[in-house]
Amino acid sequence: MLFAIISQDVENSLPARMEARPAHIERLKALDAQNRLTLAGPHPHTLEEGFTGSLVVADFADLATAQEWASKDPYVAAGVYSQVTVKPFKQVFPTQG
Repeated sequence: MLFAIISQDVENSLPARMEARPAHIERLKALDAQNRLTLAGPHPHTLEEGFTGSLVVADFADLATAQEWASKDPYVAAGVYSQVTVKPFKQVFPTQG
């Protein structure tokens, strides 16, 4: 089942984000290699350099598994995120062949 992991950054998160980014990207690459990653990326800040959060949509067995995966994100450990929300996600478009 797909889940959306919606994360909000703390203020001035860019230095911590850049330091933790290699480990964060490796986890996403692992999901992608397992064909479980639908999309992932940051929300750019509109008024200044940096980001306001991130979105990951990926396939997990259940909500608890998705929450556990999200809680182990290197950005969580580095204090980049102030809040992480995990919700079921139903992909409508693009249609799945």
